Amino acid sequence: MNWDDIKIFLDVTRQSKLEGAAAHLQIDATTISRRIKRLEQTLGVTLFERTRRGHVLTAAGERLASQAEAMESVSLDIRAETESEQSAAGRIRLGVTEGLGSAMIAPALKQFRDDHPKIDIDLISLSGFVSVPKRQADMSIMLARPAAGRLKVRKITDYSLQLYGGRDYLEKSAPIETRADLQNHTLVGYVDDLIYSSQLRYFDELLPGLTPHLCSPSIVAQLEMVSAGAGLGILPTFMANRNPALTPLLQNDISVTRAFWLVIHEDVAGLTRNRMMADFLARVLARLP
Repeated sequence: MNWDDIKIFLDVTRQSKLEGAAAHLQIDATTISRRIKRLEQTLGVTLFERTRRGHVLTAAGERLASQAEAMESVSLDIRAETESEQSAAGRIRLGVTEGLGSAMIAPALKQFRDDHPKIDIDLISLSGFVSVPKRQADMSIMLARPAAGRLKVRKITDYSLQLYGGRDYLEKSAPIETRADLQNHTLVGYVDDLIYSSQLRYFDELLPGLTPHLCSPSIVAQLEMVSAGAGLGILPTFMANRNPALTPLLQNDISVTRAFWLVIHEDVAGLTRNRMMADFLARVLARLP
C-alpha cells in the first residue's frame, strides 16, 4: 500500500465530499478519486459508497479508517519526539470564530511568524466552527467546552459583551435609561436559524421578548451596522471598544460573560509547533478587555 493513498483516504473520511478533501489537500478531486480507486483495487474491497451526500464509509472502509488513524497517530508521536523548538516546522490549521480571528488573532500572527519563520498557518476565520474531530483543523477556538472526543481542551479566557449604540443613532433617538426603553429602538443581532452555538443567544438571555430587526450571522457585519447608526447591538467588548463611534449602554444592567476554549486533537497536541501556537494564543488572548 502507498502511505500517501492512505492519507488521502483519511482526509476523504473526514471531509465526506471530494471537493472538501481537494481544497484541504490542494489536489484536484479527479486525482483523489483515482487514488481512492487504486487503493480499493490494491486491497480488493470497496471503501466508500458514493452517494448524493458524499462518500460514506463501508464496513471495510470503517475498519481501514480505524487502522489508518492508529498508523497516523504513531507517525505523529514519532515526529513529536524528534522535533525541537528550533527545528519546528510545518503548517498549522487554526479554526477561530470570525470576530476573534479578525480583531485579535490575525494582527498577532505577524509576531508568531517572525518568531517561527518555518511554521506556516491557515487561519480559518468563520461565522461558525471548523471540526477538530473531523480533522478540518489541528486546533480550534470554541465558545463551549466539547463534551466528547479524542481532544485536548484548555480554557483560554473569559470575555464580556455589552449593549452598544453608534454615535449618530444615539443623537437622533429617544434616550435609553432602562431595558424597557429598548422596545422603541431598532435592534441588531444574529439570524435565528443560523446561530451556530447556544452561547450566542444573548437576546433570549438578556432581552426576552425582544427580537432583532436587522440580522446577520456575521458579528463583523453586526458591528458595522451598529457603528453606522442602524441600531443597537450586543457586541464583544474586545471588538466594540476599539471603535470610537460606539458607546456602551446600560452597563450595569446588560452584560454577559462567555469563554473561549482551545481544542486540539490528541494526535497532534504533542507536536512542538502546535504547543507553541497554543501557548502563543493564551498570551494573546490574556490581553482581552
